[in-house]
Amino acid sequence: MAEHAPSLDAAAGAGQDPAPGEAADPARPRRSAATRAAILAAARDRFAADGYERATIRAIARDAEIDPSMVMRYYGNKAGLFAAASEIEVHAPDLTHHPREEAGARLVRHFLERWETDETLTAMMRVGVTNEAGAERMRGVFAEQIKPVVTAVCPVPEEAPTRAALIASQILGMALCRYVLHIPPAVGLGHDELVAWLAPTVQRYLTAEHP
Repeated sequence: MAEHAPSLDAAAGAGQDPAPGEAADPARPRRSAATRAAILAAARDRFAADGYERATIRAIARDAEIDPSMVMRYYGNKAGLFAAASEIEVHAPDLTHHPREEAGARLVRHFLERWETDETLTAMMRVGVTNEAGAERMRGVFAEQIKPVVTAVCPVPEEAPTRAALIASQILGMALCRYVLHIPPAVGLGHDELVAWLAPTVQRYLTAEHP
């Protein structure tokens, strides 16, 4: 039997457009936004815990404390929900506007700030290490959003995919240790310390002529 939670939606139709002749309710957009946020948060946690194949719409709806029909209404099916839950924008900085020797430090600091202000990144890291769908999504993010940044500053543009992968090994590796596995020394490092350790290696991947 489907479960309901009036605290998120007063009725199954909350957030729908008003019927003809019915006055719009200003609270509906807020309820709709809250419902979507609850669904996406529950979906990220469930995909991370169970993987894409085992996660179900019913389980996600239960975690979000709403009726499963609401999940289907907003996202259509599990594939649509996963695509929405795993949508990531890393807002990679334009390194060409800064001194070349600062590129590594700026990129590392940018990602530290992104990891600590965007829960989607951490959630997708968990999904990425537990199932192929999540891993493919993370690969796509770095291919689409990091490769252009590297191409703009590296001395051998055709090596950008390789260099981006090497940069990912540093940034994602630290993110995994610090935000997912919570390895104490990694968690305990401050931003300046992390930048000091990681930036020289990332700088080499970005700008070195040869390995």
